[in-house]
Amino acid sequence: MQALVVRGGWDGHEPVACTELVIPRLRAHGFAVRIAETLEVYDDPAVLAASDLIVQCWTGGQLTEKQETHLVDRVHAGAGFAGWHGGIVATADAARRYQFMVGGRFLCHPGGFIDYNVDIVAEHPVVRGIDSFSVHTEQYFCHVDPGLEVLATTTFTGDHGVPETAGAVMPVVWLRRYGKGRVFVSTLGHSAADLALPQVADITERGLLWAADALSR
Repeated sequence: MQALVVRGGWDGHEPVACTELVIPRLRAHGFAVRIAETLEVYDDPAVLAASDLIVQCWTGGQLTEKQETHLVDRVHAGAGFAGWHGGIVATADAARRYQFMVGGRFLCHPGGFIDYNVDIVAEHPVVRGIDSFSVHTEQYFCHVDPGLEVLATTTFTGDHGVPETAGAVMPVVWLRRYGKGRVFVSTLGHSAADLALPQVADITERGLLWAADALSR
């Protein structure tokens, strides 16, 4: 199988360091990995057609209309699309078809780096055997599609100057079917250190495999 890893954008999310954590895991599962460090790779339908899985770690970018069309059409035709944190939900904010495909859009993270709980809320191979856990990182508040398959959530307290969020239960890990394609999103993974947490690392690895339809049941 072929994986295309698209990385870059805002350096604060450590796109190279983060993707270097997941690339060996993909290779261990038999993926040949191609790395692209420009969104211009989405201009090439042939590269996308050869990719069974597209892993995107690109915060703050914008897609041209052609790039969006090529990417979204390839996922709809059967490619997996996967990513974490700002690299997938805080990018291409003007691309409506992209946003619809991903199923969620980052809005804010009240309080910055805080302690909060991640609650596992589903029985699924991506999260099987993983208990709810605590993290110290950004708690993403997103606008999300109501039809997502949610695997993990977090509950906002209303602290940090945003009392209107009190009690809001927000998806943290979700899956989405898009045409013949599969989409995996996790809002965890601000940095390589966050992505290396055992629970986060396992969920991310399994999520990428699920998106590629390569996860053992």
